[in-house]
Amino acid sequence: MNQSELLQFLEENNIRFELTSHPATFLMNEERDFTLPHPEADAKNLFVRDDKKRNYYLLTVRGNKRVNLKEFKQKYQTRSLSFTSASDLDKYLHLTPGSVTPFGLLNVDGYHVQFYLDEDFLKDEALIACHPMINTATVTLKTDDLIHLLEENGHSVNLIQF
Repeated sequence: MNQSELLQFLEENNIRFELTSHPATFLMNEERDFTLPHPEADAKNLFVRDDKKRNYYLLTVRGNKRVNLKEFKQKYQTRSLSFTSASDLDKYLHLTPGSVTPFGLLNVDGYHVQFYLDEDFLKDEALIACHPMINTATVTLKTDDLIHLLEENGHSVNLIQF
């Protein structure tokens, strides 16, 4: 699924969203020459794997948070975690570096990647802003709509406090 197919899929599923085009971004801490309409909803997405390359995890947190992989490992009793390679990102989510997004789960079955979503996305306006399969745009939608969409397509959503 590419950006246009995703947007069409959202429309077909009656999911309201806001699309913002912008220059390519690769890291959350990059200085941006643009402002998103809902900066509080900005998501940081980390695609990690265990040291045996048997279990893969997509961690989605608010953009201003830091993720401690050692704490995550202890809390969820995983093996040691590290970031995946570009080839694993392509293999498991059909995405490229810089464009990691929960929408990538729609490209694959629900068994290879475990998805963990920051509970804070359910607070306040309950919005989440993610790349639509490419890092030159951001889609903002209701967090509940994202959760429902993923679950309807065979993916478990683990809500946790990061």
